[in-house]
Amino acid sequence: MFGLNTVYSIFLILCLLAAFSFEFINGFHDTANAVATVIYTHSLKPTVAVIWSGIWNFIGVNVGGIAVAIGIINLLPVDVIIDRNLAHNVAMVLSLILTAVIWNLSTWYFGLPCSSSHTLIGSIFGVGIAFILLPGNHEVALNWTKVTEVGLSLLISPVIGFALALLLMLLLRKLIKNKDIFRETQGKKPPPLWIRSILVLTCTSVSYAHGSNDGQKGVGLIMLILIAFAPAFFALDRNQPAQKLFMDAKKIEWTLQKMDTLALTEKERMDYRVVHSNLLFIISRLQGKTSFKQVDKDVNFDIRKSIFLITKNVDLILKESNKKAKASFRTVDIAILKSNIKKIKAHTEYAPRWVILMVSLSLGFGTMIGWRRIVVTIGEKIGKTHLTYAQGASAEIIAASTIGVSSAFGLPVSTTHVLSSGVAGAMVAGEGRQNLQMNTIKNILAAWVFTLPVTILLSGGLFLLFRLVF
Repeated sequence: MFGLNTVYSIFLILCLLAAFSFEFINGFHDTANAVATVIYTHSLKPTVAVIWSGIWNFIGVNVGGIAVAIGIINLLPVDVIIDRNLAHNVAMVLSLILTAVIWNLSTWYFGLPCSSSHTLIGSIFGVGIAFILLPGNHEVALNWTKVTEVGLSLLISPVIGFALALLLMLLLRKLIKNKDIFRETQGKKPPPLWIRSILVLTCTSVSYAHGSNDGQKGVGLIMLILIAFAPAFFALDRNQPAQKLFMDAKKIEWTLQKMDTLALTEKERMDYRVVHSNLLFIISRLQGKTSFKQVDKDVNFDIRKSIFLITKNVDLILKESNKKAKASFRTVDIAILKSNIKKIKAHTEYAPRWVILMVSLSLGFGTMIGWRRIVVTIGEKIGKTHLTYAQGASAEIIAASTIGVSSAFGLPVSTTHVLSSGVAGAMVAGEGRQNLQMNTIKNILAAWVFTLPVTILLSGGLFLLFRLVF
């Protein structure tokens, strides 16, 4: 399989199965949040709700793009993702997957709405930090820009969810005269049709948004595995013509030739030389090639790394270059350069169709199984009273909006924390802080606080252990 021997082929299959299992667990762990409101308000029967949610998770993964998936991959240093020692790659993959699955299952067992996003990202941080601590890797660095973006999105999104849900509930109380929407459910009687329609729509929106964000994390994890095990096949999008990558590299070279390098600082000239040398490497390897079938598979490893260095250092030059240098480099040339950089990145920022399909199936089926524990926490244990129709709708409207905006910017957020904080905000808007069950809130906060450090330590420790073993 992909040129691997029997042992590594078995390892690859096991890692892929574990990754799909992680996404399956994500389905009944995180997506249960989406169906809690429609189940507790009797808008849909549980079986119908989880099947409906699973379908929209599937759709969300398939049409939501891969910006978040690429962000997940880019969290790690490129040296970690593509190590020529395959045993080291196995150590990385096993550390990520085992940590993610262990923590997800543990928190699910105790009914804690813990975030699969935090779990996966903490695992990735742990491996990256552990790699840097290894001898000879001290000059390697995590992609701190991306790490900062992801960290802030994970930290701020629950606060946004709480505040906006609270404000929306207060606004609804002022604007809506029909008070039926603010009542608790009456036995097992479904709500009026217009309220029921709103709740089903919000459930659908959260399910779709969850698929388009959390599903992409699974796609990113699978791509990390495939690139680590078989960079010759997955380091580049081999479905695109090699001639296209050749021309994209040539266009960047032609544009950069217009820059007055004498006006650059010494640091900027060093960045310029890195870009130029890597462009020449790609051009020389792809000269006269129309398809990647004509290119030595082992070269894919180096071409991917060159693309990463080109994009990184061009970005540094454009950010750091002084006014004199920018004046010598026309605005139109900067626009052309950025456009061509985007095109060259497309050769590495991709996911095969079968990966997206398998992740969407795993997430969709996971939604239909094991949902009950988290639903009970969301529906009964955050507030002292059961959810009203308005509280459920407010929390889900805010959750779907927050997750949708985050996906558009390629930022991973936690469906669990955004929605549960939204429910808390809606509860506070109704009866104040005293309407919250503080033990549950404390448990959710504890899971939120401890997930990152625990998964960082666990994945980092496993990575160092597996490096010794392998």
